Amino acid sequence: MEKKSELLKLIQEQGVLPLYFNKDKEVCLDLLKALYSAGIRSVEFTNRGEAALENFKAMRALCDTELKGMTLGIGTIKDAAATQTFIDAGADYIISPGLVEDVAEVADKHNMLWVPGCMTPTEIIKAEKMGAKFVKLFPGDSLKPQFLAGIRSLFPDLLFMPTGGVDLDEANISAWFKAGVCAVGMGSKLVSKDIMDNKKYDELVTLTKKAVEIVQSCKK
Repeated sequence: MEKKSELLKLIQEQGVLPLYFNKDKEVCLDLLKALYSAGIRSVEFTNRGEAALENFKAMRALCDTELKGMTLGIGTIKDAAATQTFIDAGADYIISPGLVEDVAEVADKHNMLWVPGCMTPTEIIKAEKMGAKFVKLFPGDSLKPQFLAGIRSLFPDLLFMPTGGVDLDEANISAWFKAGVCAVGMGSKLVSKDIMDNKKYDELVTLTKKAVEIVQSCKK
């Protein structure tokens, strides 16, 4: 239980969860180093291509040897087999795009934090009954902050994080925090294709610091 609580605390304190996938292993590692140097201590790598497992293993090794305190989640997990594979590869937590019961079962067996993706009150109720503590609102750009504001009081014990369509923009991030999220997941609006393709790691550091700054000011 201790590790789950620590991860939840870390993600809430950080307030921004960067997420990305790249098929190039070196790019994955360099992005991770850039995020770490910007103060990030938890990242979601997404299981979106054939290279995902090997690249994740390399990222895990980098965290264990050079990036002290960095925790690695794996996202886009849709079945029990992938859950087990990435737990074996050293994932710290599991994130799904939907509510997948066999993913939850495998994660629970290993006493590991799992974060289901939900977009309806029915799914959120089911997730809560299955033991979820932290719910990903996905896709965030379809749901919008008004959705969470409307249902937040129904789920006082759950933590929420939108992913998909969260902009690096004070008004957008502020609206989500006012609605009641504890963090925002940021993919292509932070770790953009341009940054990855052109290896603009210094730009990523600057943008990440800006995102963290906006989030911290929204939380006050």
